[in-house]
Amino acid sequence: MVFYFTSNVVPPGYTIYMGKDKYENEDLIKHGWPEDIWFHVDKLSSAHVYLRLQKGQTIEDIPKEVLIDCAQLVKANSIQGSKLNNINVVYTAWANLKKTGDMDVGQIGFFKQKDVKSILVEKKVNEIVNRLEKTKDERYPDLAADKESRDREERNEKKAQIQDLKKKEKEEMKKKKEMDDLRNYTTLMRSENMSSNQDGNESDEFM
Repeated sequence: MVFYFTSNVVPPGYTIYMGKDKYENEDLIKHGWPEDIWFHVDKLSSAHVYLRLQKGQTIEDIPKEVLIDCAQLVKANSIQGSKLNNINVVYTAWANLKKTGDMDVGQIGFFKQKDVKSILVEKKVNEIVNRLEKTKDERYPDLAADKESRDREERNEKKAQIQDLKKKEKEEMKKKKEMDDLRNYTTLMRSENMSSNQDGNESDEFM
């Protein structure tokens, strides 16, 4: 089971999701999207929360209000963190998550520590958590199929872009050839005009 939430503080809205337990977290890690940003309470046990960005957005584009929503949701879903003030929530792009065979279930590392950011959460804000909880939707998605569908769509988009680029290049080559042919024709006509005036007859000669 995966829990989905909607953050509507900034239009058009953002999807936030998390697994029910550490075993489902494994599937979320495995089948994450390039648009996903991972959140977790630093140095404490908590839910793995993901924010799905719009295509083309990066971690730097997360609106502050949405970032706060994610951090509050992570804190609320940490047994220890929910009881403490002034905790740090770390977050990074899904692509930066590192999973090796010797790690425990649900455990994760990072490829680049410098790409891990953090936000300080001073205290739980019930208003934010309650707003998000009202949007909660429990689903049983086929994460692998969803990921494949997303990747297939991206492949088709790239294929269409390549075909469009080739079409434009072909059209440009055609225009260039037409311009070259036109220049050659114009040059040829000029040469013919020059030779036709040199036939040896002077126009002002009289018999």
